[in-house]
Amino acid sequence: MEPNRPIVLSIAGFDPSGGAGLLADIKTFEQHNVYGLGISTAQTLQTESDFYSLRWESEKDILDAIEKMLSQYDVKVIKIGIVSTIGSLKKIISFIHKQNDTIKIVLDPIIKSSSGFNFWNEKMDQKELFEALSKIYLITPNYNEALQLLPSESARNSAKQLALCCNVLLKGGHNEKEIGVDYLFTKESVKKIEAGILQSFAKHGSGCVLSSAIVANLALGFELDEACRNAKMYIEQFLGSTTTLLGYHHV
Repeated sequence: MEPNRPIVLSIAGFDPSGGAGLLADIKTFEQHNVYGLGISTAQTLQTESDFYSLRWESEKDILDAIEKMLSQYDVKVIKIGIVSTIGSLKKIISFIHKQNDTIKIVLDPIIKSSSGFNFWNEKMDQKELFEALSKIYLITPNYNEALQLLPSESARNSAKQLALCCNVLLKGGHNEKEIGVDYLFTKESVKKIEAGILQSFAKHGSGCVLSSAIVANLALGFELDEACRNAKMYIEQFLGSTTTLLGYHHV
């Protein structure tokens, strides 16, 4: 292993189509010259357009795998994808910080897959959610997810309130008024990240790719604002790479 290549970890679901989850994260990491480790939270059977089944991994197995990876490797940043419950998310985050409290955690709050499957069927416990988010560096919801995490009159208002707990990158793919425009919310400010390309096509797993690109950029030493902007350029290349729901990775 290259001694100067940062190590990152994805804790996410396995998607056999390679469009989302662990495989998409690892592809993204490799393109950014960071070394990616992976721990599966669920085994899914899906294609880019259809979701067939889901089998969650046990919480014990996930925590055991985290302990082994963090004891062996100097992990800089961790991306978390699908998890079964907010309670499980809290345990995973707390366990990570007990192992190493300097690790930055990026959560892609995948509530519903692009193929239509709902991962979080439980009622949202706001107190438990905020406790989990307070230990996270960044979350990357789209407009629908922001409103599901914290219902309000607008996704931007939800993101602003969520930013009291952690940094929030509100993705603009579902914003019809400003298509493709993202907003980075912190406790101190809101920064607009403009869309850079005109031609793009819907992609299965685009949220996974964006969040893992941010993780890679953070591990490479970029500050949050620049990491999000660099990841924005990467995801736009990904969205424009093919006309199909599966995209190609390149830098």
